[in-house]
Amino acid sequence: MSTKKDFMPVTSFDGSLAVPGPSIVDGLCQAGWLMQEQFISPELSRQLAAECVQSMLSGKMKGAGVGSGHAPLLQPDIRGDHIEWLETGRSEACDRYLAHMEALRLVLNRELFLGLEEYESHFALYAPGAFYRAHLDRFRDDDKRTVSVVLYLNDDWLPGHGGALRLHPQDGGPVDILPQAGRMAMFLSGEMLHEVLPTARERLSIAGWFRRRA
Repeated sequence: MSTKKDFMPVTSFDGSLAVPGPSIVDGLCQAGWLMQEQFISPELSRQLAAECVQSMLSGKMKGAGVGSGHAPLLQPDIRGDHIEWLETGRSEACDRYLAHMEALRLVLNRELFLGLEEYESHFALYAPGAFYRAHLDRFRDDDKRTVSVVLYLNDDWLPGHGGALRLHPQDGGPVDILPQAGRMAMFLSGEMLHEVLPTARERLSIAGWFRRRA
């Protein structure tokens, strides 16, 4: 098993987000994935984490289902997270995050000519013991999801806490990415098999997908 230790160069837009530059061509085209440390500032990470927890406490987050459509099937033996979709205008912190992701969309289109038209995302909270079995992010009946992006919001995460994102590249062994606050993982939605290993503590993230036209 390997863990990526060399991170891609970045271009800072406003000090609170580091957006990968031309090196994403190598990461996504050659490896099918990349990881970036300190993708958002600690301040923004804390604000988003607090909002995620408050959403769970207020009952706004719901158990995540499996499959596409308006009523995905709840299958806790496959997926155990709770989610709430993000929309512009929800909060100042979320608006900052979504604005940064729009900047990233433009970078991806400029460097990789992917024709990405929109971005969708949700908070994801895994309670202790929860996991998500190996899967692809692109649905069989919908190929719009092109690039997956996961942003982590957990301070002081240790290997013993579990909850790693495990990628399964076609070349080489699995890669584990711990969900440490400010860390971002990005990979090709339709090609990268991945899973979330069982977590021993509450695990917070924002999962998102850049989508292209059908």
